Amino acid sequence: MQSEYERQLDARAAALATVCVHAGDARDAGGSLCRPLDVPIVLSSAFGFASADEAAGAFKGENDAYIYGRWGNPTVEALEAKVAALEGTETACATASGMAAVSGAVLALCAQGEHIVAPRSMYAESARLLRERLPRLGIETTFVDATEPGAYERALRPTTRLLYIETPANPNLAIADIRAVVALARARGIATIADNTFATPFAQNPSALGVDVVVHSMTKALAGHGDVIAGCVCGTRETIARIRDVVVKGFGGVLSPLSAFLVARGLRTFALRQRQQCASAAILASRLATHPRVAVVHHPSLPSHPGHDLAREQMQAFGALLSFELAGPRAIDAGKRVLEGVRTVTHAVSLGDVRSLLVHPASTTHSTMPPEARAAANIADGLLRLSVGIESTEDLWIDLERALAR
Repeated sequence: MQSEYERQLDARAAALATVCVHAGDARDAGGSLCRPLDVPIVLSSAFGFASADEAAGAFKGENDAYIYGRWGNPTVEALEAKVAALEGTETACATASGMAAVSGAVLALCAQGEHIVAPRSMYAESARLLRERLPRLGIETTFVDATEPGAYERALRPTTRLLYIETPANPNLAIADIRAVVALARARGIATIADNTFATPFAQNPSALGVDVVVHSMTKALAGHGDVIAGCVCGTRETIARIRDVVVKGFGGVLSPLSAFLVARGLRTFALRQRQQCASAAILASRLATHPRVAVVHHPSLPSHPGHDLAREQMQAFGALLSFELAGPRAIDAGKRVLEGVRTVTHAVSLGDVRSLLVHPASTTHSTMPPEARAAANIADGLLRLSVGIESTEDLWIDLERALAR
């Protein structure tokens, strides 16, 4: 018998399934005898013009003629339309990677002498951008406990121009109140960016809660098959045009047409994959929470999770990522044995793959964070992060149980 959560996942998958398959895939209305079902991969660095006037108009923005691959490509634009439809935004800009999306969005919205407030617990390379790279450009960041009411407001300065949100957070699944951060930002005339990679549009739509810009590493669940690197930025046409000018035209963070095709192909099964992955993650989190060798499990589906009630309010699903800490005084050594003991689960970085992936953040993905920063972000040295794939839930549980027994 289905649980209430499984029925909720079915409804969410049904709501997105047609969008995943058809959004952005415009049909040829010109009567051509060649009507490919898939958007063609347009491998051309430049595009011809019908006339001098058309060329001049294209550079002035007076027509939609394609100019140069860095400025626009039909295959990439079809993907952008699909992602925008899933996130419920006016438009989107595809980028060469998730970090191109994050850095481009931040640099488009912030300038020298300005200030950002961001969560302590977040993707380590994003944190490194804010902590190490941007100060060289005169942009400072204050890191706060995003789960604490009022933390963002207390960190504000007269120069604050951006509030950065990542929820659920990487890797401890901390939940931030998106509506509260947006309300604060709007009252002060400050922009907001939300990294929605962990949640995905299946589980959460930050733009519907008022966020200005949504960023993704499309490498992860959107593409879903571990075979492509890509990112995207979603928002209003005006804001995305500004960001596109910086990250794609200015810095060259261009997504190749072939990569765009692979992401779009992966997106067609996105709703079905997420339905399975979210269901399995909730079951595995519940079972791990009662395992004698596990000290704590971080997944918002669990009533014990501090952000459980908030997640129920602002998310349509609890997501396919979870993390857990092992019990005992030598948790790091025990974690190593678990990593080396899994067989169905793959010991690898990244997330959102059809394969289940297990990683030790403190020694890998978050090793660039200073130990004191990891401690402040509640990223324990013995924490293991599990990205749940589409394998059989029971096979995954048997594998984890066997590895925990080591």
